[in-house]
Amino acid sequence: MYTFAAYLLKILLSLFGRLKVEEKDKLPQSGGFVLACTHTGWIEILWLGISILPLKINYMAKKELFDTRFLKWLMHKLNAFPVDRENPGPSTLKIPRRLLNKGEIVGIFPSGTRTTEEVPLKKGAVTIAAGSNVPIVPAVYIGPANLKDLFQRKKAGILFGDAILPDHTLPKKEQAEFMMEKLNEEFEFLHSELLKRLEKGK
Repeated sequence: MYTFAAYLLKILLSLFGRLKVEEKDKLPQSGGFVLACTHTGWIEILWLGISILPLKINYMAKKELFDTRFLKWLMHKLNAFPVDRENPGPSTLKIPRRLLNKGEIVGIFPSGTRTTEEVPLKKGAVTIAAGSNVPIVPAVYIGPANLKDLFQRKKAGILFGDAILPDHTLPKKEQAEFMMEKLNEEFEFLHSELLKRLEKGK
């Protein structure tokens, strides 16, 4: 169902304009990895999944989206798994680590809640990547954040950055701080770079 839904969404969203996908070749060709993307609305969740087809993303999603039987069924079909944001515990890491160990992709939005303001990155993406010994690939999205933006046919783009690898020469705490710092730097650079590229494409 995931693949069918993704390609159907690709057709529907293309009616509102084309997504510019840049540097997709930076995605690892094998093995699991964490795909960390900026988060300003719900549209980028759809575009991110579409942008890396035929690869599939397993999304971390707030547990409230699994409250009803239908939504729970739908979220599982779309490769999403629940996370308790209010009370995250060790069990929160089990599912993503299992997926990564199987060589799959875990999609995380480090800013957590949707916002247009810069917020501190949550440690989840770094903790999961470092604990599973896999890279984090940063991605930045600029474009429509909601239906209103879609109908205005605003330009949309996704830019992938260089993979950030755990540095095993550092103690665990310093390793996490190093990866967090690199992820912040990459997000800032990619956002600035993607803005330039979208402007050039006018």
